[in-house]
Amino acid sequence: MKTYFKLIILFLTISLASCDDVIDVDLQNAPSRLVIEASLDWEKGTTGSDQTIKLSKSTPYFDTTTNTGVTNASVIVTNDDNGSEFVFTHQGNGAYTTTEFIPIVGQSYTLEVIHEGETYTANETLTSVVDIEEITQSIDDGFSDEELEVTIYFTDPVEEENYYLFKAHRRGDLLPILEDGDDEFSNGKRIPWWFEKEEDDETDKKEAFQPGDILDISFFGISEGFSNYIGIVIEQSEGVGLFSTTPVPVRGNCVNTVNPDNYAFGYFRLTQVVKTTYTFQ
Repeated sequence: MKTYFKLIILFLTISLASCDDVIDVDLQNAPSRLVIEASLDWEKGTTGSDQTIKLSKSTPYFDTTTNTGVTNASVIVTNDDNGSEFVFTHQGNGAYTTTEFIPIVGQSYTLEVIHEGETYTANETLTSVVDIEEITQSIDDGFSDEELEVTIYFTDPVEEENYYLFKAHRRGDLLPILEDGDDEFSNGKRIPWWFEKEEDDETDKKEAFQPGDILDISFFGISEGFSNYIGIVIEQSEGVGLFSTTPVPVRGNCVNTVNPDNYAFGYFRLTQVVKTTYTFQ
């Protein structure tokens, strides 16, 4: 009897393996677009003079091209009040840098990128951020009462609309945790914000934080416009499957003034940021 069942299982295994069909998925190919990664982040305690803007071209999802850097563009950021221009010089592979940027909280700046005869512009105001006052760890604040989480504490400014971006990257992980928030229900209060990683039951990989893990934390003050943008990006990155359609086109603030239909991806932002590191005990 045991031999009989073994033969049935072997037959089913062979039958299922022989029924595999190759499925050709007809994917739509969108036109290649300029991608502008223009995040000018002024870390507290530094001059903020060293800044980098990256330009590249978008590619189809399954394209294996790795060198998509744009090398022949003009990149300038201008202080809208006094007209000071900061020219970003190409360094190779799409990276444009300056060592002379002057960040001023509350100041409006304009980005201008000229590429292949077309001009892209964006405007943003440099947003401040408060300090991180305390960092603690526990197993009480997160979704699971068995996993470690870390909590940062900060006090939101009174009588202001504030928007925040949190980035927590455990060393060794491929991707960081990105979360956005605002002070709609906590204006002027001391706010705790916690990060947690839960175990993945489908794999053997330890997802949850462990004693000895090192977490790099970045805390940004961001504008309302960028908050709306990054909120959509975070939501879609967590909930869109491989073959699902994108529910909302993720458009940034970079406008093509020559040919509006040929818009660019990406966002021009100016933020103040606090960076710190925490080691789990």
